Amino acid sequence: MTIMAPIIQTMQGNTFSLRFVALVALFAVGVWACDQPIGKPAPKIQGTSVDARPGANAPPPSNAASRPEERVLVAFGDSLTAGLGVSPDESYPALLQEKLSLSGYRYRVVNAGVSGDTTAGGVRRVDWVLKSKPDLVILELGANDGLRGLDLAETRANLDQIIQRVLAGDAKVILAGMKLPPNYGATYTATFHAMYADLATRHGIPLIPFFLEGVASQTALNQADGIHPTGPGYAVVVTNLWPLLEPLLKK
Repeated sequence: MTIMAPIIQTMQGNTFSLRFVALVALFAVGVWACDQPIGKPAPKIQGTSVDARPGANAPPPSNAASRPEERVLVAFGDSLTAGLGVSPDESYPALLQEKLSLSGYRYRVVNAGVSGDTTAGGVRRVDWVLKSKPDLVILELGANDGLRGLDLAETRANLDQIIQRVLAGDAKVILAGMKLPPNYGATYTATFHAMYADLATRHGIPLIPFFLEGVASQTALNQADGIHPTGPGYAVVVTNLWPLLEPLLKK
């Protein structure tokens, strides 16, 4: 849940307004204390719909007898993946499902997004993700760690563990990078952003440098909170993701 949109909208003369500060505080506390751990299902395209809430039964493996040719792609993340504030069919996993289907790829997209989740929460959910026997995992986590000012060494270790365990499960990983506002300190923000590129290089996996590229700074593509994209905003996310994703897909 990067907050680049409110940064750009409220920054004048290199000074952040009280409105921006209040927004950061409200968002950082709100996702921690109030968000319900839900993951929205992808729409019922090709007869598939998945409950991604923690504790739910794992979706059937990709080699299930009913659809032996269908592969599984897991969107693993926080509220940006869950689709907080938009309808289920406007979340990026749902739009990605539609794009895959229209492009002739037989993949079932599992929305494993949990609002307010941190990398530590992601570590606890890896086994659930692997039960679906994914062919691909798009990993979008870490923003909540940064917004809470958590130790980045721990955040990095958590992401590293998630990546290793997914790769060990014979799935490909695409890592989604995030950014933080500069008021978190030059060293912290630079270390946070570089963390994603370092991990992608270390594991030899594709990297989305900034998950909300072309969206975060556009008022029309974000909800009223200035943080979470609208449906059209998520459509841009999918458009940006597609050139990186398609070479990894199998027909």
